[in-house]
Amino acid sequence: MKAILITTLVMGFISVSAASAAQEINRADGKEKIGVVSASNAYALDELSDVLSRKAEKQGATSFKILSTTGNNRLHGVAEIYK
Repeated sequence: MKAILITTLVMGFISVSAASAAQEINRADGKEKIGVVSASNAYALDELSDVLSRKAEKQGATSFKILSTTGNNRLHGVAEIYK
């Protein structure tokens, strides 16, 4: 019973965090660029995107556009951030 409760609480926290993070966009039409963020050492593209989203949000951005990703075993990425 405790395990189910803990799992439910953790999943609820994750979904709330994801809902408030900056959103990835493909086009920046009508948005104001406010900077650039980067992230390193991600094992997967989803993980890299999540880190970039959190960094964008910390800088006050509502959206971000990934400019580049590189790496073999560990990924590095750069994204423009927008309001």
